[in-house]
Amino acid sequence: MKGHFLMRQEQRDRIDVLKSVRKKVMRLKEAGVVLGISYRQCRRIYRRYLDEGESGLIHRLIGRPSNRAINPGPRVAILERYKERYPDFGPTLAAEKLSLDGYKRIDHETLRQWLVKEGLWHKRRKRSGHRTWRQRRAHFGELVQMDGSIHRWFEGRADGDYCLMNMVDDATGVTMSLFDKEETTACAMMLLWEWIGSYGIPAALYTDGKNVYVPSQKSNLRAQERGTAVMTQFGRACQKLGIRIITAKSPQAKGRVERSNGTYQDRLVKELRLAGISDINSANKLLHGGFIDQLNQKFSVEPTERADFHRTALGYDLESIFCIEQERAITRDWIVRFENNYYQLKRQSKYRPASGKVLVRKYLNSELHFNYRGQDMNYQQLPQRPVPVQRQSGTKKKKKYTPALDHPWRCSWKNRKRA
Repeated sequence: MKGHFLMRQEQRDRIDVLKSVRKKVMRLKEAGVVLGISYRQCRRIYRRYLDEGESGLIHRLIGRPSNRAINPGPRVAILERYKERYPDFGPTLAAEKLSLDGYKRIDHETLRQWLVKEGLWHKRRKRSGHRTWRQRRAHFGELVQMDGSIHRWFEGRADGDYCLMNMVDDATGVTMSLFDKEETTACAMMLLWEWIGSYGIPAALYTDGKNVYVPSQKSNLRAQERGTAVMTQFGRACQKLGIRIITAKSPQAKGRVERSNGTYQDRLVKELRLAGISDINSANKLLHGGFIDQLNQKFSVEPTERADFHRTALGYDLESIFCIEQERAITRDWIVRFENNYYQLKRQSKYRPASGKVLVRKYLNSELHFNYRGQDMNYQQLPQRPVPVQRQSGTKKKKKYTPALDHPWRCSWKNRKRA
């Protein structure tokens, strides 16, 4: 081999060792130990060194195309398809989509190198090392992280940002999500209800400090001053189901669900774009029509322990648990005011209510239920505010007593003495 050639440091080290063997300062068996190779391989390398000199240590495939190299034709077609349909997709997701489009399956690292060479993908900065790594929980359902991700999910096809409520099991990474306009109590209840329907009641939830899940600091202080306990509607539902809520002190503490949100923001946004979806209902159909199953199949792992910590939901009336529950006053006429509307409850008797309070439950489907002393009552919404009725007592009203003119009370003391 003539001309200049490049050698790695490993090959330059071999030259020094093989020179020692040639000078008979070292034996081949000892050279193999120094180089970290077997005796047979050391003998082959030494023969090539004697026949071809230092150039014989260069690998034979340097400068030649790889035996597994893809022909230029398919490579050009794959890159054109990427530019046309997946211009901002990452190499991993783009490789999956290209294989579904019928192109030859290629490794995501190969595609990444092609994209970098064509200037279609840029190397990303490596993140700094994590401070500490928390071990996953051992059991499925032992701890489920919950969070809402506000993002421009529909890009320019819909105005404003929307919320994706996301739940991720800490032990397995199994996820479940739901779209809504905002991170509301109703959305959190619906998502937890779906999780319970699929897997059961989890042992604990790991959330942030939003007042959807736990009371605010101001509410806690006011409750302490009154000597009472305060709880959110979502917290009340979890208490009835025996679910413990753990509050995270920082986003990094619930990193499992935060990273899952990033996966959704990368993959789901592109899936919604490919499907042309721009509304919440269609997005939820896409989620539960196979997208969540694909994510779980790709990213979930087996738990360390086989025992499942989920409990069965049999015996629980989930419809009456996942609702907005408030206490309201009831008038003598069995009338209740709720959300600026008036409702006439069916009387239990002709007398006024024995208790002055009624429990109003507003279900997630907007149905109202009035629970009085443990019993749901029939009701009718009144068209307007009722006018108080002036009730007449059962006895006749006594006439005001007027004393006679000669009554002793009307006489002076002197006249009364004379009489």
